[in-house]
Amino acid sequence: MAQIYKKAPPGLQDIPPAPVIVEPMASSPVSPQPVTLLPRGAVLAIITAILSPITPAHAENPLSFNRDVRPILAGNCYDCHGPDEESRKAKLRLDIREEAAEALAANGEVLARITSTDPDDIMPPADSHQKLEPAHIELLSKWIEQGAPYEKHWAFEPPERPDIPTIKNADWPLNPIDHFIAARLEEENLSPSPEADPYTLARRLYLDLIGIPPAPEQTDSFVAAFAEHPASSIELLVDELLASPKYGERWARPWLDLARYADTNGYEKDRPRSIWPYRDWVINALNDDMPFDQFTIEQLAGDMLPNPTRAQRVATGFHRNTMTNEEGGIDPLEYRYYSMVDRVATTGTVWLGLTTGCAQCHTHKYDPITHTDYFSLMALLNNADEPDLDVPDQEITAQRAAIKKQITQIEDDAITQINPATFNAWLKNQRAQAVPWTPLMPASATSNLPRLQIKKDGAILASGDHTKRDVYTLTFPLTDLKDQNITALRLEVLPHPQLPAHGPGIGFYEGRRGDFFLSEITATADGNPVTFSDATHSYGKISVGSGDANATNVIDDEGSTGWSTSEREGERHHLVLNLAEPLPTNDTKLTIELTFERHFAAALGHFRFDATTSPKKAVAADTSDAPDPLIATPGEMKRHYVRTAKPLAETQKQIATLKKKLPNVPATLVLRERPADNPRPTHRHHRGEYLNAEEEVSPRVPEIFPQLPEDQPHNRLAFARWLVSNDNPLVARVAVNRAWQAIFGRGLVVSADDFGTQAQAPTHPELLDWLAR
Repeated sequence: MAQIYKKAPPGLQDIPPAPVIVEPMASSPVSPQPVTLLPRGAVLAIITAILSPITPAHAENPLSFNRDVRPILAGNCYDCHGPDEESRKAKLRLDIREEAAEALAANGEVLARITSTDPDDIMPPADSHQKLEPAHIELLSKWIEQGAPYEKHWAFEPPERPDIPTIKNADWPLNPIDHFIAARLEEENLSPSPEADPYTLARRLYLDLIGIPPAPEQTDSFVAAFAEHPASSIELLVDELLASPKYGERWARPWLDLARYADTNGYEKDRPRSIWPYRDWVINALNDDMPFDQFTIEQLAGDMLPNPTRAQRVATGFHRNTMTNEEGGIDPLEYRYYSMVDRVATTGTVWLGLTTGCAQCHTHKYDPITHTDYFSLMALLNNADEPDLDVPDQEITAQRAAIKKQITQIEDDAITQINPATFNAWLKNQRAQAVPWTPLMPASATSNLPRLQIKKDGAILASGDHTKRDVYTLTFPLTDLKDQNITALRLEVLPHPQLPAHGPGIGFYEGRRGDFFLSEITATADGNPVTFSDATHSYGKISVGSGDANATNVIDDEGSTGWSTSEREGERHHLVLNLAEPLPTNDTKLTIELTFERHFAAALGHFRFDATTSPKKAVAADTSDAPDPLIATPGEMKRHYVRTAKPLAETQKQIATLKKKLPNVPATLVLRERPADNPRPTHRHHRGEYLNAEEEVSPRVPEIFPQLPEDQPHNRLAFARWLVSNDNPLVARVAVNRAWQAIFGRGLVVSADDFGTQAQAPTHPELLDWLAR
């Protein structure tokens, strides 16, 4: 590192002109353009000096398909005669020799067309707005004379570690990289520039390594040390800057750009979202010198590693950086599809350096990525759910504990002041109104789309995809209440850590997360309708839209009304339904149907049904956190008395004030692989349109590459490991090229996000592969 920084740029007058033969394809919109925040680095002008494409001298050497011919064909011919079958003209494909051999014969059609003067026959045709220059025609003609040999595109061949070049000026290089640079300089008859002065070196080091310039006193200190010990002073400063936490902050910026990091949703009102823990994970990974393969695997599939840590799960926020639409009226499945489109394009750009997004609508016109390849790649990424993850913070945890301790102390003090006679009368009344509840264990739980998991306590946890109209159907055998008559049902809606805002719902709309909207509850017993006489709830509110959230809305046979507990997410609530007639339980199968219908997805995420056989009319408790008076201890009931009884209103105000000061536990957005028994199918979408789903595709990488191991599941984890394996010819090249670009402003491959056939060839192919290996 220190040796590289000793080089200074040559004068711009030494740089030869750079005639461009083929313009590279535009960069993918998800990839950032290089941001030059630093002066030209030591090697920058050496790089710039040799950025020109092939010089005419190459024409005297044996032609190379990749160097001389492919750029001409890609820039002028592949649009009509490339991989895309739908747009292919005259059934002629020029990117594969076997299919082009006859047309490329010495007296074949290609030579006749490119040399024709007839406007009706000449290729490319005039309306294509492309034209072969005389030099192009000469090269193509000579190539055809030589038998039209083909080569696999250089980027798809595994990199091999080249020998370090031998050079004439053997005294100049200080490291292997210098040998590659010097060899090209000698080829172009250029000389190295003199070393930079220590002031320039200090500025380069600070800007490149931590992203900010040195203070005057820091520069002066380095210059003084440099005067006495040039080499060691550079090494010491490099070590100091590498150890700075600002190193991770500086180098996280370009990666976060690639990850399309944003603290807001992107669509419509662009509301804030909490994903900053992922940003911090990237900074910490860089400061900790995390190996690049681990850095890759944890971001793409950290949740799938054995016993994943919280940090590894946070890392999967990479693909939760997609834009999120909370606008009313959207189809959540459609926007989930758009998120997957973004994830495929981003993965292709960041790790493969390929414009995979072009194959969303049709087979890629320039690179060997088929339309089916694209959706098979999507299938590897498409089997994950998208939960929130709590990320406890020591400071916030301590603040919450301190406030809760204050609340407990206030309650304890109030308990000592309770009038025993008043409390006993209140408790007697509570017990007189209460009825015993028995949890119902479902025999089955099905839905139109979400996965409903029955837990040991009878609760049901929903996961997976949801729509704007979800219907849950539950069956209960009622064996635990045999020879009794059910008089009322209770629906408990329960929080859960994997739900948005801890639930109890899965909804997200207008900035609200974890909400639900229950439109209707219907029930049948052995196929016969069960009628409800009334309904009550512990809490109900709708924060968006019109109308209230009265419990009776769920039995009014009107889908536009319903029950919600909005603005009290993360808490337990319940709704009680009294039956018009007692329901015998002998050999009876009870079926309950819940309908969630709203202009946004708003189903329940975690809930349970209970039943009572008490002859007393059941009424919902006065608060959501009320203990059961029939089984609660006297201490629990006294604490509930302090929280709810009218004589203690002032105490309750103090407690409410403290509760408002409770800081929220930080959360972030992550991925979680779906259960093996509930995979999400992926289909090829004709022309890339969401509504045009065709045949189901299997998860795999594009056929041009070595495939995933057959003895492993083809999933996100296998794909992440494949990306950073020796089977992948691209990732190492793409990674080192981006690092080079970040330092010098321009990569060895100029189109850092496109290593395909439309890209310019690397300026230093041997150096690129030496770095990659």
